[in-house]
Amino acid sequence: MIADAEKKIHDLDESVVRERQRAGESEIGRAAFPSFLRSIDSRRDNLKAMLAELERECAAVQLELAGAFPDMKSLELAMEQQLKKIADAEARRNQVEFGEVALVRHLRRQALR
Repeated sequence: MIADAEKKIHDLDESVVRERQRAGESEIGRAAFPSFLRSIDSRRDNLKAMLAELERECAAVQLELAGAFPDMKSLELAMEQQLKKIADAEARRNQVEFGEVALVRHLRRQALR
């Protein structure tokens, strides 16, 4: 939206240059040009006000984002720790199961001897 507003301001400036050249070509053009210029100035002022508001909003959103970033990082770290705990618990459970299987095999071999 900011880029669009800047482009519109640029386009208005270009139209002033074109119309100034055309206005010099006729008496009616010279008479109408000041009215055209006031209209363009009004539109440019409106666009600049809108652009300033967009820039303020953008700065506010960036500030809010900067404030939310540490919260997000904290949540990510907590989630990583939780996933690590789950993985460690799963690894311990597997180790116990493998130990039980090995013990059963060992006892079966001992019983067969």
